[in-house]
Amino acid sequence: MQFEVWAPLADRVTLHRADTTRALDRDPERAGWWTGEAEAADGTRYGFALDDGPVLPDPRSRRQPDGPDGLSAVVDHERYAWRVPWAGRGLPGAVLYELHVGTYTREGTLDAAAERLGHLADLGVTHVELMPLCPFPGTHGWGYEGVSLWAVHEPYGGPEALKRFVDRAHELGLGVVLDVVHNHLGPSGNYLPSFGPYFTDRHHTPWGVAVNLDAPGSDEVRAYFVGSALAWLRDYRLDGLRLDAVHALKDTRACHFLEELSTAVDALAEEVERPLFLVAESDLNDPRLITRRAQGGYGLHAQWNDDFHHALHTALTGESQGYYEDFARAPFTALAKTFTGGYFHDGTYSTFRGRGHGRPLDRTRVSAHRLLGYTQTHDQIGNRAQGDRLAAGLSPGLLACAAALMLTSPFTPMLFMGEEWAAGTPWQFFTDHTDPELAEAVRRGRRREFAEHGWAEEDVPDPQDPATRWRSCLDWSEPTREPHTRVLAWYRSLIALRRSQPDLSDPDLAEVRAAHDEAARWFAFRRGDVRVAVNLGPEPAAIPLGVHRARVLAAWEPVGAPGPDGVLHLPGESCVVLAQE
Repeated sequence: MQFEVWAPLADRVTLHRADTTRALDRDPERAGWWTGEAEAADGTRYGFALDDGPVLPDPRSRRQPDGPDGLSAVVDHERYAWRVPWAGRGLPGAVLYELHVGTYTREGTLDAAAERLGHLADLGVTHVELMPLCPFPGTHGWGYEGVSLWAVHEPYGGPEALKRFVDRAHELGLGVVLDVVHNHLGPSGNYLPSFGPYFTDRHHTPWGVAVNLDAPGSDEVRAYFVGSALAWLRDYRLDGLRLDAVHALKDTRACHFLEELSTAVDALAEEVERPLFLVAESDLNDPRLITRRAQGGYGLHAQWNDDFHHALHTALTGESQGYYEDFARAPFTALAKTFTGGYFHDGTYSTFRGRGHGRPLDRTRVSAHRLLGYTQTHDQIGNRAQGDRLAAGLSPGLLACAAALMLTSPFTPMLFMGEEWAAGTPWQFFTDHTDPELAEAVRRGRRREFAEHGWAEEDVPDPQDPATRWRSCLDWSEPTREPHTRVLAWYRSLIALRRSQPDLSDPDLAEVRAAHDEAARWFAFRRGDVRVAVNLGPEPAAIPLGVHRARVLAAWEPVGAPGPDGVLHLPGESCVVLAQE
């Protein structure tokens, strides 16, 4: 087997396997690379020593059986016999479902999660979006401090378990998307700096020095991250990747890393003859991310749209702290702007940031399906002090209104696990750091952060307490009890309606029309012949839809069609989807 590693600063590199060692040779054609042949098979443990230093795991390790600090293991991807032929499932028309393997079930494994995939197929979603799977210290965590970007967290089941999960998902017609983190690596188990200039102090991020995308040596660093992304898509037959916090990728080169990555992914899609896509999380409101490369953009296929979430959240809850401040002044107006223009901040002044933010989205060039709309995500729930979901403070009627706005919007909808039945379990921030000093630093930092926002420190859950993770696991008995059963049925009906009504599949933002009344707390919009109206107020509302003949497609509470005057009478905290006749 051929072993190789990029270690440009080393004078000697030694391969260690079991009780044997072998000196690697410099690659005469690739500067900084070391190579050598050695016997190995699937499961063979190995590592590299640089200049007679300690044995370190392979930066491109496909498996870390003993965690981030242990030896790497060879993975022969050809050994797995895929059961299900898969032609792929693209993003247009999708309904995504964000899932954290460690809390989707009490067992917290990929195999246990696979056993629950039938629920998602029945729900009607099209893709499962898995939160990060790369190895991290301990057993349980969110996954955003992972290392070994080509490997699968062993407590989740390792590489074979991920393949079984994908196979089962594909058997049910579900695509699989993986959340990957390129903007930083965890502080524990991160050995990349020992091998080469993977990081640079030219730029700084909230996590410290930046990944080296534009300094000397960055060609190989960029190839490392692109190669990792392609490996997930190719070796595990994934359908797409979600890119974490791309605004933290500092790159001053003429060809941005994201453009290089999207080019490589599109090329792989042609090679494997199935659709592949990239979805970015971005705080920039920059349409270049999702504009085609031929039109001067980066060519990513979609991005999370926090503006939609923030406008809807403030309309539902009245919260105005932090970044909600900009939306809370007139939340229904903000919601109307996102429904028709994609972004709320499109060059407007942001009080929260103290500056102008964003730029306009060209609705003639950017399809609305390239924006993901959601009412809840792991960030928006888990970064609250108590990890409380919307269901903790809203009535089932208001939850139904939120679902109606998301699932009939022009955007690609995304659910967070459990929201489809108004899960009563919180989703809190939890870690399992094995380094006592790091664990205490995270604990103190979390409590200090929320104390600055008015929370008592004793009310902030301890991230290191196993009970914090346990509380965050879904309770699968809830869907069989009210009001959860009714909410679940509502989600199923809305997803089915989205699939059956052609107007709800039209991604043209320019065709969306919206109306609202801030004081009366109602919001209505039109997509073709479909009308959707929600009443977030407690009292009945008279909504002038201007439609004289319409039939009810779905309603949370019993409601009649508009009268001859075109006025819809909608009960409080309720919603309806209508078809004009």
